Amino acid sequence: MPEVLEVEYYRRLADEVIGREVVAVHAPDPWYLKRGLDADEVRAALLGRHVVGDRRIGKLLLLDLDAGPALGLRFGMTGMLEVDDRQAIDRLQYSSPRPDPAWIRFELRFDGGGMLRMRDPRRLGGVELDPVLDRLGPDVFAIGAAGLRDLLAGGEAPLKARLMDQARLAGLGNLLTDEILWRAGLDPARAAGSLDGSEVRRLHRHLRATLDQLLERGGSHLGDLMEARTRGGLCPRCGVPLLRRTIGGRTTYSCPKHQR
Repeated sequence: MPEVLEVEYYRRLADEVIGREVVAVHAPDPWYLKRGLDADEVRAALLGRHVVGDRRIGKLLLLDLDAGPALGLRFGMTGMLEVDDRQAIDRLQYSSPRPDPAWIRFELRFDGGGMLRMRDPRRLGGVELDPVLDRLGPDVFAIGAAGLRDLLAGGEAPLKARLMDQARLAGLGNLLTDEILWRAGLDPARAAGSLDGSEVRRLHRHLRATLDQLLERGGSHLGDLMEARTRGGLCPRCGVPLLRRTIGGRTTYSCPKHQR
């Protein structure tokens, strides 16, 4: 599933379309156009515009256009970005790698050839113009230890749920959050506000190290815990059976021995 790392790979691939002029917009799926947008409106807004830059905030990718709106691309659980028939990653966890044309939800064509395309089997992503950014918390790559402390302070919600709340911290999904908390030795079910100063610093250290390492490895699904995230899986550190629970609405794996 695309988490912050996958969307960062998408952003880097989107660099290839900077400077290009949009000459065609293909929007075959009305459901994929959000906030009341329809195909005619998106064509009117984008045709003849040049892509002048790209940005990423958490899991949201933005394409900036000259004298026009920003185009926001959200990828849900199975959304893939393609540019000129190239993909940023080979496949997504829990998604089919089959290139079914019916899964093409949105496409830009450019002057001189080439395209940018969103392919999404489960249709959980979406496209919008000028997304409302103040609904997102700070990007997870930008948060410091003090900001993380403030984000957790006083929270009664489970630690995992608070870290995955995109309005508070943008970018983390299920796999990364389980990996970070497993590495940090923190129980995902603990109240977010229960961490003391040393635990917050440890969490921040492992958060940054995990993001950097898995970005270099190639994705959110390449963590040290990943192979054990299955019924009957054993903790790679302790060898004890992992707990499998639902926390914050998501299937969660953690070690009952070293995560406290």
